[in-house]
Amino acid sequence: MNVLESFSLKGKVALVTGAGNPIGYGAQCAEGLYEAGATVYIASRNQEKLAAFAAKYPGMRYLPLDLADEGSVKAIIPAIVQEAGHLDILVNNAVARTALAKWDLPMASFDESLHANASALFALTRLASEQMVKQGQGGSIINIDSYMGILGLNPSNYVGTGMQTDRAEWPSPAYHYEKGGMLNFTRWAASVLGRHGIRVNCVILIGIDPENKQNSRFLRQHAANTLLGRCCGLEDLKGGIVYLASPASAFVTGTSLTIDGGYSAI
Repeated sequence: MNVLESFSLKGKVALVTGAGNPIGYGAQCAEGLYEAGATVYIASRNQEKLAAFAAKYPGMRYLPLDLADEGSVKAIIPAIVQEAGHLDILVNNAVARTALAKWDLPMASFDESLHANASALFALTRLASEQMVKQGQGGSIINIDSYMGILGLNPSNYVGTGMQTDRAEWPSPAYHYEKGGMLNFTRWAASVLGRHGIRVNCVILIGIDPENKQNSRFLRQHAANTLLGRCCGLEDLKGGIVYLASPASAFVTGTSLTIDGGYSAI
């Protein structure tokens, strides 16, 4: 196969969770897969936002998905298969941003966050994998991670912002805990699903600054701590996502692709 042709996703069906924000990670994932030729389904709780986003891309579909609702999680894969006939790519991008206010929260608050960001991730990955096994053609699962899953908080990012380490209350560990777990879940799932030809990888990201305006102290300080001197733009993720979803990465599984401008290298 010609190397450029190996990046084509023509004939593939993909699900990207949490793609309603036009300047979010999910939007870039959906756009990249769509531009590479896949039939793309996007899913989240906000159907109005999804509809507005999908309207820009003829043929892109959208479905409801609430990670806190087990019935919703169980329903989405059958809905896609009923309409498209198969599922080849899953991008676990959606995240419930709960239990982030501080460390001193009731255990129930942390349970709520873990239910959506861990338990639902396990369930959706299993359900998608079961469908891929039935199809017998393998598949690709991509988990959207963060540098916060591999590193602690850098206080220099937050000086003067009143955020995280620059506030009186101790920050919440929930997001770091969940994203750190996602990385090892990726390795675990790859070890279980490899014999079925299903590849599982994750992408480690840094925050998005859509036009590199650095119009906040938080963004300027984050950008200064990357080797490229900026945060993620609106096109920076697409190539990596297409690579991991496509035959171009046919021998890549159980690993992470870091797209963070060199933030985690120093």
